[in-house]
Amino acid sequence: MTYETPVIQIENLSKHFGKIIAVNNISFSLHARSTTALLGGNGAGKTTTISMILGLLLPTTGTIRVFDEDMLRNRYRALGRMSFSSPYIDLPQRLTVRQNLTVYAMLYGLHRIRDRLETIAEDLDLVSLMDRQYRTLSAGQKTRVMLAKSLLNEPELLLLDEPTASLDPDTADRVRDYLEAYQNRTNAAILLASHNMAEVERMCDHVLMLRQGHIEDEGSPADLIERYGRQTLEEVFLDIARNREAIA
Repeated sequence: MTYETPVIQIENLSKHFGKIIAVNNISFSLHARSTTALLGGNGAGKTTTISMILGLLLPTTGTIRVFDEDMLRNRYRALGRMSFSSPYIDLPQRLTVRQNLTVYAMLYGLHRIRDRLETIAEDLDLVSLMDRQYRTLSAGQKTRVMLAKSLLNEPELLLLDEPTASLDPDTADRVRDYLEAYQNRTNAAILLASHNMAEVERMCDHVLMLRQGHIEDEGSPADLIERYGRQTLEEVFLDIARNREAIA
């Protein structure tokens, strides 16, 4: 695959749950070495969109291509090259962190699993947690374990749902540093869903603003801030959430 080929190509994607339209005819692409944010209030369609990309939900209409593979027909060809992290999904509670990560490393078919676990534990400051049961961890510690799980296979596409949720400012900043360094090293593409607007301004090249299931506006953080005549992306977010228009 060349860098000119989109890592994700979505066209006319919709998802209906009965009469409820969760995602309404959206199209976008994501390239290697880039970070795109999916932003919107609760119910805007962010999680549903990510779930369809992962193949957890089938779209009502539209197409999803990842690494130029049709995810409705050949999902297995792309899944090993991508990964997902969310603090809202738990791992088996009675297993230790090491046991949980080992299971996922085996599912990914990794070699030299012990070495990989040692590296990722050092990178994300998990060394002291590796032999603790997952159920004993704090919310912030679980967030870091889930991020470690998503990075085990060194994915070329990383789907992140609130990657710094429950983290203190220092740890969150270290995680962002790590993700940026990882992207620089691997040329990975990152799709990020977050309510942390400062995080999005720092990390993202492009922003998709979702409202009621459709893309209300998009652009770089700087472009959106200028277009709406605001000082921060958070102010732009509020304008769009409250259906206030950009400056003409």
